[in-house]
Amino acid sequence: MSGATAPAGGRAPRPWSRALGPVLSAGLVVAVFAWFLPQFTSLSQVWAAIAGMTWVEVVALLLAAGWNLATYQFVVVATTPGLTLRQATVATEAATAVSNTVVGGAAVAVGLTYAMNSSWGFSRSRTSVALLVAGLWNNFAKLGLPVLALALLAFSAPPSAGRVVAGLVALGALGATVALLGGVLRSATGAVRLGHAAARAATAARRPFGRGPVEGWDRATTKFRDRTILLLRARWHWITLATLVSHLSLFLLLLLSLRFTGVGADQVGVAEALVVFSSARLLTAVPLTPGGLGVVEVALIAGLAAAGGPRAPVAAAVLLFRGLSYVLPIPLGVGCYLFWRHNRSWRREPNAAPRTDLVPEAA
Repeated sequence: MSGATAPAGGRAPRPWSRALGPVLSAGLVVAVFAWFLPQFTSLSQVWAAIAGMTWVEVVALLLAAGWNLATYQFVVVATTPGLTLRQATVATEAATAVSNTVVGGAAVAVGLTYAMNSSWGFSRSRTSVALLVAGLWNNFAKLGLPVLALALLAFSAPPSAGRVVAGLVALGALGATVALLGGVLRSATGAVRLGHAAARAATAARRPFGRGPVEGWDRATTKFRDRTILLLRARWHWITLATLVSHLSLFLLLLLSLRFTGVGADQVGVAEALVVFSSARLLTAVPLTPGGLGVVEVALIAGLAAAGGPRAPVAAAVLLFRGLSYVLPIPLGVGCYLFWRHNRSWRREPNAAPRTDLVPEAA
């Protein structure tokens, strides 16, 4: 997919508009940690809950955090035929570090993934299919988990009206996404029509910014359809399993954090915690801050406290959880990025990555 360059009469973005996003993100993060958290509970009690953990609990949390970091590599390997687990680890951790530290980091992380895969001999088309399929399955899981959580909660207690509405919205969005993917994969004609429609929408969105029309989206959609069908026929079950393991491993880390800081099952059950967790995960679809920093913390703390958890232990659990799932990947990702920049033994010529039966010769 490519777009034409901006016309000569197009206006360049003003400097203040570029700084507006980072300033608003920083303001939101400061407001959450400097105002909301001290207002919500006593920070000394939060620290006491964390310091009260036994060494066995600390080791268990670290092991759960390590497993959580490892699980997404399984998704990347399943969606990128020919990529090794070590390469997937380097690419995933480096991209995660970017996403967690840069405003709009998701887009930068995608560019970094293309650069890394290209240096290892993978064509842009192979990387595109992998990113799109992994992204779709990730969103399927994000939309499906609230529905599953509400179904589990219904067996123990009647869910509130707000949760039912949220579940129905997630179910509707999941159905629409599946239907859209099915329409693309069902026929080449449908893929071409979708490409044209998406190109028209993108062109209309670019026009107010002085950008020219996009081109070639119908051809790109058709190529994506052919290669995606080939991949999904062979590996849809492995991709689905790896995605579920990745999401549930992250939830396990949150659940262990709750239990080890003193939030018992009689206060916040597994189903209730899953409802709050899955709802907070949906918020990350809107990139207000890098990695949802501040937004996710408020959603988890408020939701778990509303479910019956004591304020200080809940805040302690959420801070532990975010430290192990959000902060820990940053130094690891920086190390992986530096390894990629200096390691030459994995480098290959363009489009020279190992081929499998799932990679067309025209890729």
